[in-house]
Amino acid sequence: MNLLTTIMMITVLLSCVLVIISFWLPQMNPDAEKLSPYECGFDPLGSARLPFSLRFFLVAILFLLFDLEIALLLPLPWANQLPDPLHTFSLATSILILLTLGLVYEWIQGGLEWAE
Repeated sequence: MNLLTTIMMITVLLSCVLVIISFWLPQMNPDAEKLSPYECGFDPLGSARLPFSLRFFLVAILFLLFDLEIALLLPLPWANQLPDPLHTFSLATSILILLTLGLVYEWIQGGLEWAE
């Protein structure tokens, strides 16, 4: 056996032993406090399954969208080192215009208003 095979066997064996130990080691003694929906000691006030507002998801999606925009535009300062930087700048400008138009549309439709 060569060294790589020995290392792989030791790794697999050690992983299996650790997984088996992790199933045997913990003590499963759930009491009433652990089985309650909140572990803070307070009785829950109402249902824990209240639905989120759709506006919350809209603002979260907008945040992710503009966060993605920042990630896409981050390498833009290095674009002037490319052989054709005008093409890269035009693509970045089109992304910015598209996202800005989407934001303006959401703003006009009232999607960014928290209070109704």
